[in-house]
Amino acid sequence: MKKIIFPKSLKKGDKIAVISPAGAVDASQLENGIKMIKNKGFVPVLGEHLYTKFSNGYNYAGTEKERIKDINWALNDKEISAVWASRGGYGCQHLIQHLKLNKFIENPKWYIGYSDNTVIQSYLLKKGFASIHGQTIKTSSFGVTDESYDLIFDVLKGKAPKYIIKPNQFNKKGNTKGELVGGNLALIYALLGTKYSFDFKDKILFIEDIGENFYALDRMIMSLELAGVFTKISGLIVGGMTNMGDEKENTQYNNSFDEFAYKLISERLSKYKFPVAFGFPNGHIKDNRPLIIGSEVKLKIESKVQVEF
Repeated sequence: MKKIIFPKSLKKGDKIAVISPAGAVDASQLENGIKMIKNKGFVPVLGEHLYTKFSNGYNYAGTEKERIKDINWALNDKEISAVWASRGGYGCQHLIQHLKLNKFIENPKWYIGYSDNTVIQSYLLKKGFASIHGQTIKTSSFGVTDESYDLIFDVLKGKAPKYIIKPNQFNKKGNTKGELVGGNLALIYALLGTKYSFDFKDKILFIEDIGENFYALDRMIMSLELAGVFTKISGLIVGGMTNMGDEKENTQYNNSFDEFAYKLISERLSKYKFPVAFGFPNGHIKDNRPLIIGSEVKLKIESKVQVEF
């Protein structure tokens, strides 16, 4: 098994690159997040195309070439100590064939993001590097809890998280440990069968999603089953499932942890023996506690759930 490399801890005054690898953003949407980085004692360095807009069936933060240039700069610049995505959306799949880690390997740094950034984090893990699955910069303007960001800064400074979360009716009890993989379910699904997909053997898988029809959720879970993922993993953590189904018909549409989505997942997993924790606070939700992709995790599911890094 390849030994996972964890970037060194940050200290006050270190530089954090802010880039837009996928969807477009406006400067007003990042004001809070950039100010937060400064208030924590770090120096935000803005990517050249952070606010660039390119419309091509989707509003991207620049052309593929421009976004590739920014991410390769951020990953390889020796003066940068961490890379924080402005947002997700769509577009990270355009980049992974063109990522260069020549200088990154000499000076590994934390990559922070979620949603579409799952693609980048899967790529980094395949190369042997851990990353932080946590809030992007843009979401600091949309009512996300302060703790969601404070805990990211804790990780950046070298403090590993330990979580105790509420029990859930769909939980499957048990204890396990393994390397944490995963992120946004739609992107895990999109990478299946490619050389960029996660290695699932003996891993603890984390999934979360937003805005999917229930049949689409079931289709993605079925694809993971058909790909043999559930015969390989040692445990599963299910995070936010929100804005699922039809807003007019789903009374839980705005809930962070949609019960019907959980029911569908639980039913599909009923024949498997591994422990499953539902309701973990990470995903497209306002209380989004960071996870370290690539870290060894102890998962204990009894009357309450413990997740320890």
